[in-house]
This record gives sequence, C-alpha cells and structure tokens, in this order.
Amino acid sequence: MENLEEDLTCSVCYSLFSDPRVLPCSHTFCRTCLDNLLQASTNHSIWRPLRLPIKCPNCRGVVELPPAGVDALPANVSLRAIVDKYRKDGEPRPPSCQEHHRQPLNMFCIQDRQLICGLCLTVGQHQGHPIDDLQAAFVREKRTPALLLARLSEQRWAQVCELAEQLEEDRARCEALVRQDREEVDQFFLSLEEVLARKKRACLEALDGAAAEVSRAYDPLIHRVKELQEEQLDLVSLGSSLEDEDSPLVFLEKVHSFRERVERFLDTPLPSAIDLAVTPRTAAFLRQHWPSVTVGSLERAPVPEVCCCTRCGAVETEVQVIGPIGEERVGRRELQPAAYVVLLGALLMAVVAALWVNPVGWALLGFSSPSRSSLSSDLLASAWDAMAAEVEGWSFQLFSVKDKIILQLEAFFKTLSCCNQNQKPSASSHSDC
Repeated sequence: MENLEEDLTCSVCYSLFSDPRVLPCSHTFCRTCLDNLLQASTNHSIWRPLRLPIKCPNCRGVVELPPAGVDALPANVSLRAIVDKYRKDGEPRPPSCQEHHRQPLNMFCIQDRQLICGLCLTVGQHQGHPIDDLQAAFVREKRTPALLLARLSEQRWAQVCELAEQLEEDRARCEALVRQDREEVDQFFLSLEEVLARKKRACLEALDGAAAEVSRAYDPLIHRVKELQEEQLDLVSLGSSLEDEDSPLVFLEKVHSFRERVERFLDTPLPSAIDLAVTPRTAAFLRQHWPSVTVGSLERAPVPEVCCCTRCGAVETEVQVIGPIGEERVGRRELQPAAYVVLLGALLMAVVAALWVNPVGWALLGFSSPSRSSLSSDLLASAWDAMAAEVEGWSFQLFSVKDKIILQLEAFFKTLSCCNQNQKPSASSHSDC
C-alpha cells in the first residue's frame, strides 16, 4: 500500500491527486498545482501570448496550454477513480469477527453481552441466543457505566489503598531480609576466604622455612666446594707456569712452595654430601588430610610443618599439635623420657618371655633358672597391664620404632642361640625345666 500511495501522489504538492489533469507531455498533476505554476510563469512575462506556455515539473519540457487554460486540459478519469477508492479503503472499517474472517460485527448478543456477526448467530457459538440491533443495545447499555461506577464505593477504594500499602510494606520487609542475607553471605564467604588465606599463608611459611633449612644445609657445602675448585684451578695454573720457568733459582724456590700447597690441598678432606628429605610433602599431605575437612572444622584444618632431615632412618612421626592460632600442625616430635621407659619395659618383657622359653639364658646371665610356675601367664599379664596406661599415649611411637625393636630382639635371640650351642645344658637343668 505504501508503494501505491507513492504512485497516487502529486509531485508538486506531495498529496493524493485532486482533480488530476494531463499535460501534453503525458504527465499528470493536480488542477490547483497547475494553476499555481501557470500564474507564477505569467507574472514574469511582459506580454501574454495566444497559447500559454508552461514548464513541466517532471520532464522540464515547455508545453503550450489551450487559450482556456488549465480547465481545457483533459482530466485523468481512471486515476481519479483509483484515488477515490484508495481513500475509501484507507478509512477505518468497522470491527470484524475474529472467528469468521471479514464478517462485520453488526449484532449484539443479549445473553453473552457481546458483539457478534451473522455467522456467529446462525452456525457459531451464539446459535439460538437472543439478539438485538446495535442501536437498541446502545440505548439500553448507555446507563451501564453509571451503574458500575456507583458500585465503586469509598469503602472499596479504602480497602484497595490499604492493601496497596500493606503490599508495599511487605515488599520492603522482604527486600530488607534479602539485603541482610546478602550481607551475611558476603561476610560468611569473606571469613572463609580469610581462613583459607591464613591456611595458605601458613603452608607457604612452612615451605619457606623448609627452603631456608635447605639453604642453611647446602650453601656452606657448596661454598666450600667452590673454594676447593678455585684452589685446584689456581694450582693447575701455577703448575703450568712453573713448567715454563727457565731460571733454576726461581724454579726451585717456587716449586717448594707449590709442593706444600698441593700436599695441603690433597690433605684437606672433602665435605661429606648430605641427602636431605623434605617431609612431609605438602601436596600429598593436603590430599590425605584435607578431603575430610568440613566448613565447620576449617579453623582446625591441619597445616603441615615441613622440615628437612637427612635420610638416616631417624625416628619420625606425624602428630597433631594445636598451634597458637588454633591450627593443627603435623611434623616431627622427639620421644619423651616416658616413651623410653615404655620401650625398655617392652624389651624386658620380650627378654623375660625368651628366657622362659630358653632357660639356658638364665645361666648365661648369672641367675638360677626359675620354675615355669613362677612365670605364669598371669604374671606377664599383670606386667603388661602396669604399662598399658603409659603405652596408650605412645602407641604411635612404638609403631614407628617397631622395626628397630625387632632387629634388636633378633640379635639378642641369636646371641642366646649361639651361647646355647656352645654351652650344652646339663641333665639336671632339663629336669628342673
């Protein structure tokens, strides 16, 4: 429709054609527009010819009008009809039925109180309903708005306003709760971030301490080895220069000093290499201990106390120690004196059990062999119960030195076996058993 309107528009006034007239050059313009053009062209002419010339606005060609002027130009009847029809189609149309296409709503259903079309009444949903014409329905329903407005009382308005205020207050309260929860969530996760940052800082400080231990252990040795390297290179350079010396006096004087330096250098012992082990490994420690850490126990999450030690089989164990800020640290711990008492007691229990099995050991130790009845299981049980309280606190240390105790006991039993083979027990000893 927009393209059609463009074709039906005059190029002078840019409006729909009004009484369109055709020039001899076949271009069409409104009759009023042509009168205005003719009047403007004749105002500048000092003489008036028999046939009036006019310049076409489209093709710029000069054409001559009849002596009667614009009224003598032929009218474009077809174009006028098209413009009139276009104007009628452009006017607002009455509403049509949504159910039946292009059917006007020209009846009023009294039962359903709505406009319907003829098909709605005959074959549609309103078949058989009482109807009325539009004018009668208009007169009858004219008083309906006033009646409906009367029902809208002041009390109803007050209720609506009160409900609106209550809803506003409830929304403000809920928004305040959400805002408070948002702040608490930010504070909660901020505290978690602070705890994690502190734990991370503690782990990194432990690693920094281990790095410092490595530097203290290796830096002096590396510095000493570099001094030895420089000393040897200096001796090699000095020896090479002595080989080129031609003066006997100078050569003999320097070679003596060179010999002393070489002998002193060779007598200097080389520093012993050390094999440090970093324990515990932080990555393995975190994989082992941190999967079971919960949010509530994050403050008590263990932090490794990393240290460096030589690979010499030293007794090491992992224990949990509460630090000054509530952190659990894991690292090395020396055996307390009570633990040595427990270890000694365990060793003595093993010796007593061995001597009970092999009475020859009593004679080797300078004691008379006791009877089996005096070394009953009750005696061993009471001895073990006496140490149970002390053993309970140091069970992990006993487990860590288990291999050493076993090796010592095997060596002791081997000694008893050798002594038993070298010195045969008498028949009386067997009879006492």
